[in-house]
Amino acid sequence: MPRTAPVSADAAVRLVTTNRRAPHDYEILATFEAGVVLSGTEVKALRAAAANLKDSYAAVDRGEVFLYNAHISAYEPGTRHNHEPDRARKLLLHKSEIRRLIGRTQQQGLTLVPLRIYFRQGRAKVELALARGKKRFDKRESIARRDANRDLERAMSERRR
Repeated sequence: MPRTAPVSADAAVRLVTTNRRAPHDYEILATFEAGVVLSGTEVKALRAAAANLKDSYAAVDRGEVFLYNAHISAYEPGTRHNHEPDRARKLLLHKSEIRRLIGRTQQQGLTLVPLRIYFRQGRAKVELALARGKKRFDKRESIARRDANRDLERAMSERRR
């Protein structure tokens, strides 16, 4: 069973950024918590919440998992040795989790999508989702279900008044 990373209001967890499009574009099947290999200026930029997960994804390459297209802006007070904002970043997972991800992404046509970046006990973490892409009609169905639930809640709250 995958380890989940519930990001709560706990004092030890500090949310940096979320991928708000992921639940709309993907059906999330499982989540994993992974560490991220970062340079010093990347950590400082993350602490300043200068990150964006739009259009980012993770992939397994030669037995290692990498995060692609995650934009971490350059650290302003940094020197000429500042990091490249869109470079691929290595994710740290257990070998058994990587093997499981290899099988599920290759055989079942699933993808790895980052949901959020946060700090847990001073270490940068990424919550990865094993997800299946939604088709256009699936998205419309999700929107219709959400609207129906909202209308139901509104009617229930009016009835309680």
